[in-house]
Amino acid sequence: MNLLRALATVSGMTLLSRTLGFVRDFVIARAFGAGLATDAFFVAFKLPNLLRRMFAEGAFSQAFVPILGEYKNKRGDAETLSLIEHVASLLTLALFAITALGIAAAPVLVWISAPGYAADPGKFELTVTLTRITFPYILFMSLVALSGGILNTWSRFALPAFTPVLLNLTFIGMALLAAPYFDPPVLVLAWSVFIGGLLQLAIQFPALKKIAMLPRPSLNWRAAWADPGVRRILTLMGPALIGVSVSQISLLINTVFASFLKTGSVSWLYYADRLMEFPSGMLGAALGTILLPSLSRYHARDNPIEYSKLLDWGLRLTLLLAAPAALALAILAVPLIATLFFQGAFTVDDVFRTREALVAYSVGLTGLILVKVLAPGFYARQNVRTPVKIALISLLATQAMNLAFIGWLQHAGLALSIGLAACLNAAMLYRGLRQQGIFTPQPGWPAFIMKLSLAMAVMGLALWFGMGKESDWLQSGLLGRTIHLSWLVPLGITAYFATLWILGFRPRDFKRRAAE
Repeated sequence: MNLLRALATVSGMTLLSRTLGFVRDFVIARAFGAGLATDAFFVAFKLPNLLRRMFAEGAFSQAFVPILGEYKNKRGDAETLSLIEHVASLLTLALFAITALGIAAAPVLVWISAPGYAADPGKFELTVTLTRITFPYILFMSLVALSGGILNTWSRFALPAFTPVLLNLTFIGMALLAAPYFDPPVLVLAWSVFIGGLLQLAIQFPALKKIAMLPRPSLNWRAAWADPGVRRILTLMGPALIGVSVSQISLLINTVFASFLKTGSVSWLYYADRLMEFPSGMLGAALGTILLPSLSRYHARDNPIEYSKLLDWGLRLTLLLAAPAALALAILAVPLIATLFFQGAFTVDDVFRTREALVAYSVGLTGLILVKVLAPGFYARQNVRTPVKIALISLLATQAMNLAFIGWLQHAGLALSIGLAACLNAAMLYRGLRQQGIFTPQPGWPAFIMKLSLAMAVMGLALWFGMGKESDWLQSGLLGRTIHLSWLVPLGITAYFATLWILGFRPRDFKRRAAE
């Protein structure tokens, strides 16, 4: 399979999901604005979402996919299916216990994650209620991550990338049609999380059955525990969990800081984060998804040359796409926020406060995406200790910067800390890959960087002059803003890629086949 085509497939599905995500956020912003109710929901949703990223898409995937790839390449289907069934059994039992505990301990979890809410009993109780409804999401999505790891290892990238679309559709449908039937109306968002997670799990079964890898979980946990493959996965999960937890704990601490700031701070950070996640998901998550299985195969075959070349390909493609995306987000902050969210209860002040957070986030966007490409260079070799050490250093740096920035930058300081720490993380991962002899850059990097910088400068000028005054975006209606943005974004894209074409870049230069 052509990796560029696989990337286009995953990114295309992610684009659909992110586009619907913006529609979702537009609906939420119009209906609820940025206030007490949304602050409560975003904190409640952050808790199971954090665990999902830590256990499911984070530590579990990083430990499971390399071992699964080894079984697929070196052992038969029967042993591979047995491993999957044993993993599914233990995972399901553990998730039921975690979900039950989370529902019971919701008040404690809310107090830890947003202690500032304790000063407002109504806000605190609402957040607890929303947390209890959303918490089963971790159960559903962890099993979805298991399915995604299996399907990606079999080079079935489309369905795992499409799956998040269902959550966004559920949000949109429930918020538009069912909100009046809930008291308070914000409860509809929590139930959307529950129903959306259940739907995402349900569509996995036919795809797994098609490749004859649909697991049948068992309550015989002793047999699963005795599987040596399961033990290896659990051994890798320990340090991987620490590494993934670092970034999620950092986000949680930021929520703690934000809970003490002006009401709306959590929501402003959320809306800015949603815009940042658009390129992050399309590029970072997509590249990480398609790179890890191929890197695992090259490692299993002891082929360090192709391993290094694949990492080089991933790094160039990341800079080619992520760096201009970061610049565009910073320049078009107000146009994007005004077009997507400036309706109903979302005020002019909300636009500018969200803009501050988005500009701060954009500083570290490239670093954030580079981490998604560099970290698999270690994970595919079943080395999780090095990324963990680097992540711990990044966590300490984030909190030091939080203390330095929050006093004068408020919520934007929290966003800036995350971005700068991501750049530090990426730099240290790169240095580690070089020092351990895992990665050797291919020729042509200086010329590549110079051409890339020139194309970004041309794009930046085109966007700056095409944007006009920020005040005009707030005075015009939704239709006018949409029309303006609909030609402004293509203008920037055209300016950027036309410059690259003139400088000699061609799509064929980035073709790369996956390891078979």
